[in-house]
Amino acid sequence: MTIKPLADRVVIKMTEAEETTKSGLILAGSAKEKPQVAEVIAVGPGEVVDGKTVPMSVKVGDRVLTSKYSGTEVKCDGEEYIIVKQSDILAIVE
Repeated sequence: MTIKPLADRVVIKMTEAEETTKSGLILAGSAKEKPQVAEVIAVGPGEVVDGKTVPMSVKVGDRVLTSKYSGTEVKCDGEEYIIVKQSDILAIVE
């Protein structure tokens, strides 16, 4: 099954949370922060405003920084994805 986002929606997959600190301490499950960096999996065609399509700022493969609790979580073929509006994406990580 393939997820094809509509309008200004973006399908992202969150990166794994850090399991160790910079100093080498192993974190318990409850101490891990929710990751905010994700990879763009699919991008919609863009929002239509006044009859014109506004182009998307992100593309498939981009690493992005998202709002902490944004989007809708979905499962597809055993993988977890989040569908967010383009406005919930704060920055592209390079």
